[in-house]
Amino acid sequence: MNRKLLKKIAAKTGFAILLAGILLFTVFPFYYAIVTSFKSGSELFDVTWWVSAFDFSNYASVIGDGSFVGSIWNSVLVSFATVIIAMAFGLTAAYALGRVQFRGRSAVLMIVLGVSMFPQVAVLSGLFEVIRALDLYNNPLALIFSYTIFTLPFTVWILTTFMRQLPKELEEAAIVDGASPMTTLFKVFIPLMWPAMATTGLLAFIAAWNEFLFALTFTLTDDQRTVPVAIALLTGGSQYELPWGNLMAASVIVTVPLVLLVLIFQRRIVSGLTAGAVKG
Repeated sequence: MNRKLLKKIAAKTGFAILLAGILLFTVFPFYYAIVTSFKSGSELFDVTWWVSAFDFSNYASVIGDGSFVGSIWNSVLVSFATVIIAMAFGLTAAYALGRVQFRGRSAVLMIVLGVSMFPQVAVLSGLFEVIRALDLYNNPLALIFSYTIFTLPFTVWILTTFMRQLPKELEEAAIVDGASPMTTLFKVFIPLMWPAMATTGLLAFIAAWNEFLFALTFTLTDDQRTVPVAIALLTGGSQYELPWGNLMAASVIVTVPLVLLVLIFQRRIVSGLTAGAVKG
């Protein structure tokens, strides 16, 4: 009995140590960025683990930069537009792939998933030619177009997986009542799909908010750049001229909204990610 108890205690202790290590590894960089954002001058090169004094000069400098504030609004516009478009196409595609029986449905899903495996740099040159041909260079529409292409595959995949779990009797009852496919989708299925929609929408928003390569390639002027590119341009001529305090303050400013969104929707995110794990 004592041996079993010792094994159980050892297992719980080991799990707690592992969990603490993972938490430290993931949270510490953001925590240290917060600590560093309140330093200025030579204090930036002093390694300290706690905030000794709250100096908001770095935040004032970043917020006072009109181009950086404008880049935040650009990121908000592009990210929300990407989410709306991806969800609109993703829901209709998920309804077709999850509820409509047709030949090659599994092959279409595999193709959709395969598209998401291509790295961004592999399609960058071809996508650049498309953007230039559409006369969208240095335009937010270029980023919305490119982000939607890369967020649609996992949006369709997650929503299709969730759509397949919904009871078939709901759809049959709607058809008996004379509802059209679009009415069934918007009046019957969508109200039940909020967990999956919150998950996919938030993932699409984070992907668009943090994207750097396309934003750097398809934008040219400060008034069209998004936050990741704006942060990258907060650099000096050499490594000793890097405004570390401003960089940390800017990183904290653009990360806090994502953290708050995850905390607000965490229950729906978990339920959405585990929706298709167990068949009822």
